[in-house]
Parts: sequence; structure tokens; C-alpha cells
Amino acid sequence: MSDTKSRRVLIIVENLPVPFDRRVWQEANTLREAGYEVSIICPVGKGFEKSREVINDIHIYRHPLPVEASGAVGYVLEYSMALFWEFVLSIRVLLARGFDVIHACNPPDTIFLIGRFFKLFGKKFIFDHHDINPELYEAKFNRRDFFYRLLCLLERWTFRTADISIATNESYQKIAIERGGMSPGHVFVVRSGPDLRRLKIVPPVDALKKGRKYLVGYVGTMGKQEGIDYLLRAAHLIVNDMNRTDVHFGIVGGGPALEEMKTYATTLGLGDYVTFTGRVPDQEMLEMLNTADVCVNSDVGNVMNDKSTMNKIMEYMALGKPIVQFDLTEGRFSAQEASLYAEWNNELDLARKIVQLLDDPEARAKMGAFGRKRVESELEWKFEAPRLLRAYDAVFARR
Repeated sequence: MSDTKSRRVLIIVENLPVPFDRRVWQEANTLREAGYEVSIICPVGKGFEKSREVINDIHIYRHPLPVEASGAVGYVLEYSMALFWEFVLSIRVLLARGFDVIHACNPPDTIFLIGRFFKLFGKKFIFDHHDINPELYEAKFNRRDFFYRLLCLLERWTFRTADISIATNESYQKIAIERGGMSPGHVFVVRSGPDLRRLKIVPPVDALKKGRKYLVGYVGTMGKQEGIDYLLRAAHLIVNDMNRTDVHFGIVGGGPALEEMKTYATTLGLGDYVTFTGRVPDQEMLEMLNTADVCVNSDVGNVMNDKSTMNKIMEYMALGKPIVQFDLTEGRFSAQEASLYAEWNNELDLARKIVQLLDDPEARAKMGAFGRKRVESELEWKFEAPRLLRAYDAVFARR
């Protein structure tokens, strides 16, 4: 790469604060290490309340986001407020540090409006496609109404604005080309590989098992499409119908459905068998997952999740943990032999496969070793970083 010191990038992400958003943080550090000047605009969040911060020479500008959406109207309000602050802060970054490229991370698919404005002044626009929002809306609300059609329109406009698009997997690459109308040469696949410098194997903490023999672990966002209700129903079947009182469940993560899922666990009589940690620092997350005998991905079987790569799967693999998940296309691509696959949205099959693994330590060890090796040899972020830099070389080569 030539003359990267003159390359300045502004990354805009709305749904998570940075550096909590691991993909964005890995991308930002990769660019910085390659000589780019990197600025980030993101919302504040728990543990990330400072409006202005510099970490690893990356300048982070955070904006307030007082609304946590739970319905269609709520999302419109949240995204409108975020867009306002993103525009205000982008002007501030332009005046203070400057930028040549806006790197927009969805959801939502509204940041292209800022990209279009700055393209009038010669700036480039990269679309980093994290979520397929029409399918995400359908998964959350189970309907294709005005808002669904609006999301399809916003997605098309985003792709049309983008100089290049970054897809997290081949399924998203296909959407960018076929639905977004982008040239195949302008779509780059950059997967969200785990960083083994962060995901460290540490000694288990037996206290997290609450006196029981086994621990089943989960990490991720608490939302409707994450299927925590399926995991809790599977836990109820394991504890009650299968009479396995030797199993505890550790669920790590925050989100809009956290309190609802806590209440649901109590309703199912699982209060003593489930630990909800909420959002916690990496050390606590690592302790839980390293202690787990089996890790679960309970993402609901639907069109959106079937095409999406879930970071939690590769994080489990990085820690050498065997996995149980619903049989989703991208989940199977990532995990391969490191996972057992349950029928879509079948909590009984999910429960049976969890117990199957708990009762087979040899299979657990073999699957965990396969997953760790696959991360080390193919999926770790160090294999994806050069692809990100090639995408940037391509955008700077465009006139």
C-alpha cells in the first residue's frame, strides 16, 4: 500500500458503542496499523459514556441515544436522532481532523444520506453490510408492510451510493450484487474473524457452575431474533422432563429483551438454574465461556439468521468449545464439525443435542479442538485484515 498516511477515514456505526463493537474496532485498528488516520462516530453505551475519547490513536466521537427502540415507530425515532447527531459530528470531524472516506456500518440503512452529502465534496463512501435489514425487520415483527418496503428502498439507495461494499459473508455478497445492483468487482467479503489476542483461553471458574456438574454457556445480544426463549425452553426440558438437575446455564449479554427473558426464566421455574450476567467486561465473559462445557447459539431459524454470520459461533470456536445451534446455512459454514445442528426452532431437539454433548466428553474434546484449529488456520481476524485493506485500496483507486 502506498501513501496511506494521507488517507483519512471516518467510520460511522449506530447500533453499538466502540470499542464494544468488536468488528468495527478490529477494522479501525487494522486501518490505523496500516497508516490510516481513523475517526469513529458511534452512540454512547454502558461503560462507554465519554463523548470524546482517543484509544490507540483512534479518535472516537460518541453521541447520545436516549431512545432504545422496541417497535417500528420507536426505530424511526431512534434512527432519526442518530442520523442528526452523526451529521453534526461528521462536520466536527471534518473541521478537526478531516476525512477522505466515510465507512458506514449498518444497521440502519440511513447513513448513506450523510455519504451522499459528502460525496458532493469528493469524499468516498464505503458500505459495511453488517445486517440485512429487511429480513431483520421481518424476523422481529413477522410482517412485510410499509416499513419493510421502506427498508428495501433504503437498502437499494445505500448500495447505489456506495463506491464499494464490504460483505460479511458470501450470502451478503450475493445480496449486494443481485439486490443492490453492485458490480461484483466492487463487493469485498471481509468476515468477522475473532481476535485471539482478546479471546484467551483461561482457567475455568467452578463457582460459575453453582455447585452443578455442567455449565451451558451463551453470549450475545438479548433480542427477539436471538432465540433466548428457545434456549430457556430447552433448559426447562433438560431440567424437568429429562431430570438433569446437574446442569446450569450461564447467559452473557444485554439488550432490549433481557428483563423479559429474566421474567420468562422465572415463569419456567428456572430461577436457580440460569445466571443472567447482563453486559459485562471481557474478563467476566471469558470466565463464563471458558467454564462452559457446551456453548449454544439459539438464533431463530429464519431468512435473516440463515444468511448471517454470528460472531458468537467463532468466539466459541476460538475458545475450543463444542457448540449446539439450529441448522443455519452460515452457522454451519462457520462451525462445520465443531457443532451439532438442531432442527429449526425445535427446542426439544436443541435440548437433546445439548444433553448428547454433555454426556460425551470425547466428542466435546474433539469438536472443541476442531473449532480452535479452524479459527487458528482459517477464520482468525489476521486472515481477514488483508481483505479489508484491499477493499480500501480499491476505493482509493476509483476516480
